[in-house]
Amino acid sequence: MSRALPHARQRGLAAVEFALLLPILLMLLFGMIDAARALQANIIVTNISREGANLVARGNTQLDTGSQDIIYALMASAPPLNVNQQGMVYITRVMGVVKNGIYSSVVLDQYRWDDGERGLGFGASGYKPASRVYNCSTWSSAGKCTAFSSSSRPAVTIMSGKLDDGEVVHVVETFYRYDMLLTSAATGALSLPTIGPDLYSMTVF
Repeated sequence: MSRALPHARQRGLAAVEFALLLPILLMLLFGMIDAARALQANIIVTNISREGANLVARGNTQLDTGSQDIIYALMASAPPLNVNQQGMVYITRVMGVVKNGIYSSVVLDQYRWDDGERGLGFGASGYKPASRVYNCSTWSSAGKCTAFSSSSRPAVTIMSGKLDDGEVVHVVETFYRYDMLLTSAATGALSLPTIGPDLYSMTVF
């Protein structure tokens, strides 16, 4: 017949088992917290890009003079995200061109968040992920791309072949640098997936 282990020994074994399982349990806990935070951040980033495209396309504000006001209004709805240090918005106008029966898309102009008057955007944070529509190489202090002129507009792949000649769409891209609570955490075969570092959303209107 088997004998029951002494209570002190049972408590000792339970403590050892708990100590072995604790790192895994903590990783799972932080993983769930990270996933919830990432989901919340992604929803906010998506909403900003959608609202931005709607506002730019339907509003009466001229981008040449009011792009920073538009982006400021969008980012004001971003808390609890720290967009002042970890956020970026690009607004790109894309026009369809038909030449010799070939449909293509070109960039009319592009703007990024660089609000010097309010001390916000790129000038304050230094955060500048590359636009996935058109990666401009030269910017003005007011956040406008100056890398091309009206006589030499760059071709882009977005909406290529889908726009009629002269048809214009507005593309709003939102980036957010997401910081995980645990990065590259691993225990044996168990590891947490990497989220980010840049959450991204794009809306065409």
